[in-house]
Amino acid sequence: MADAPAPFPLDRPARLAVFASGRGSNLAALLAAFPPASASQPAPGAAGVVLVVSDRRDAGALALARDAGVRAVHIAFGRDREGFEGAAQDELERHAVDLVALAGFMRVLSPAFVAGWHGRLVNVHPSLLPAFPGLHAVRQALAAGVARSGCTVHFVDAGVDTGPVIARREVPVLPGDDEATLQARIQAAEHATLPAAIRAVLRGEAAPPSPSGPPA
Repeated sequence: MADAPAPFPLDRPARLAVFASGRGSNLAALLAAFPPASASQPAPGAAGVVLVVSDRRDAGALALARDAGVRAVHIAFGRDREGFEGAAQDELERHAVDLVALAGFMRVLSPAFVAGWHGRLVNVHPSLLPAFPGLHAVRQALAAGVARSGCTVHFVDAGVDTGPVIARREVPVLPGDDEATLQARIQAAEHATLPAAIRAVLRGEAAPPSPSGPPA
């Protein structure tokens, strides 16, 4: 980016983008917490979702965005991560996005892209990180026999689910739980935790350490 981004909190409403690969349950929570119209309201601390990007053409998140009057963009990923990131960056700049939330986005972004959005890129993960990073976190938790699981919202860094934690929320693992029942309980926690964590970032209450060097 040509200009360094302004630090949070901003002196204007923040403009949010959401990257999602699935049906968009976390997007629905974000649209409720940060209605699109709020991006143009002068109220201090206001924020609105202005862009939704998905790597899947049939993602339910895109339909949710369109229904809410939000720009919804499918960008193919496949083996061309550079092409995806270039097109996504164009959309983010076109819509003057301040913060990006990865909400059920099932792709790993490059260190260069992540570095360009340092402190303005957050992810929600269905485990109490650092436990069970990566794919199938709920399945991992059940296989490990843990008594409690939950969700974590964190800043994204060059690793996989390794960035600084913003917020966590625990849920119990109940006798008889399977992947679907535990996933549902964790998702309910995500729907409350992700908007709250984003508000903390936008208020300047949570920030990652300064980057230590150039992107790999």
